[in-house]
Amino acid sequence: MHRVVITGLGAVTPIGHDVPTFWDELKKGTEGVRPVELIKDPRLNQKTLGEVKGFDPLKHFDDRELNLLDRVSQFAVVCARQAIAQAGITFDGELADRTAAIIGTGIGGQTTADDSFRRLYEEKATRVYPLTIPKLMANAPASQISMYCNLRGPSFAISSACASATHAIGVSYQMVKSGIARAAVAGGAEACLTLGSIKGWEAMRVMSPDKVRPFSKDRKGMIIGEGAAVVVLETEEDARKRGADILAEVAGFGMSADAKDLTAPDVNGMVRALKGALDDAGLNPSDVQYVNAHGTGTTANDRTETQALKAAFGDAAIKIPVSATKSMIGHALGAAGALEFVATMLTLRQGVIPPTINYLGPDPECDLDYVPNTARDAKVDVAISNSFAFGGLNAVLAVKSYRP
Repeated sequence: MHRVVITGLGAVTPIGHDVPTFWDELKKGTEGVRPVELIKDPRLNQKTLGEVKGFDPLKHFDDRELNLLDRVSQFAVVCARQAIAQAGITFDGELADRTAAIIGTGIGGQTTADDSFRRLYEEKATRVYPLTIPKLMANAPASQISMYCNLRGPSFAISSACASATHAIGVSYQMVKSGIARAAVAGGAEACLTLGSIKGWEAMRVMSPDKVRPFSKDRKGMIIGEGAAVVVLETEEDARKRGADILAEVAGFGMSADAKDLTAPDVNGMVRALKGALDDAGLNPSDVQYVNAHGTGTTANDRTETQALKAAFGDAAIKIPVSATKSMIGHALGAAGALEFVATMLTLRQGVIPPTINYLGPDPECDLDYVPNTARDAKVDVAISNSFAFGGLNAVLAVKSYRP
């Protein structure tokens, strides 16, 4: 078994199109949930979304390339390039043959699907773009990364709703740890801010009309976002051999299924995933110094996640800072876990815990330390990142500061 380290990060988010900007805005508590510009249709009732504004694909791809890249794949490839550049790694020869590209997404190429349906059903077109299927397929982001970055090892998508990216990073960690792969480019991407998909979310009646207020009193629900994040994982031996700047070490991974309800969270499933990550990492609850919560802002999720943290961490739970970065960028569904994992990584590196913004005060059922409204300086060497998805699918990553 190998120790697995992280050497590169990439992010495209509603509050920054690269990791340094994303981190600066997280520390400030910048509001990334803003009036939507991508959807102009008057039938849309949801007026605020976590939209990646100002993203110009022509800065990253030429016209010919864009014919094959849905917005979700554009985000993914840009993030992969950022992460690989930071890692300072060249993929060729045997390393390229044994590097995985595993990307989570909840929906895939929704912009392409929405455009095609509009042409067929509204404009009464008789045909759609010939490469519609390759653009919208869920594995397109992973496949495009493999081609753009010359990654010839295992390449596939993981689709487990809001846990997709955390599952993708966790499975990649297991592959590198076991020796199935020497390295992995892993994360998540989502770009589903289309009329069709957001009308579906409106129908569920789980979205807040204005802001996301995780764990707060008077919280009114989640808000959908978009974006992507990617990390480079490799064995400690390879990273040290080439003199890489090792950012942190992946310590453990836990996952579970509730096997109960399609939408209602279950505390027992969450607890099994949390304890699984701690056991895999060889950590005690008292070792954990920060939790990046799933924290969607819905009444049921925040209450249940609080209960799960108490059950998994016992008396230590009340002392552990917990923050929800979805309060700033919305819920990016299949990309959420990767965005939150990058935020967790940066907390370890920079010694700053990002805040849970829009917090109005404690809810009696949510009584932990949620780092309300203002970032906090803190030395953090061990942290976890939670993802709890529709379908009762739970995934938790544990990460720690690297020590040779």
